Amino acid sequence: MVLAVDARETDGEWEVFLNGGRIPTGIKLFDWLKEAERRGAGEILFTSMNHDGTKNGFANEALAEISQMINIPLIASGGAGNMQDFADTFTEGKADAALAASVFHYKEIEIPELKQFLEAQNIPVRF
Repeated sequence: MVLAVDARETDGEWEVFLNGGRIPTGIKLFDWLKEAERRGAGEILFTSMNHDGTKNGFANEALAEISQMINIPLIASGGAGNMQDFADTFTEGKADAALAASVFHYKEIEIPELKQFLEAQNIPVRF
């Protein structure tokens, strides 16, 4: 079971949001992720609404913090703009996987080339 979580950082505090980041819940992100793992989530898909669609990179600081506090795989989402963004989210953000949409849909990044780029940086990929 993969739990998808949209969150937004405001004034240094991460909060869970609904409806694609439009409705605040008042739930603190890190508290919710620990609870989700306790309830049996098998993976977390974390989308930073601050980064989503920006093509300025993933929320690596938050991802690194999350990866330290949970014991299940973490998927990064929101912010991919170039191949280095993916490498950074695996190395700095400690994500287990990364999700992107528009850079693949519009062929700004070709998946085979991205995999070769990551492999050249000793980041494990599946071919």
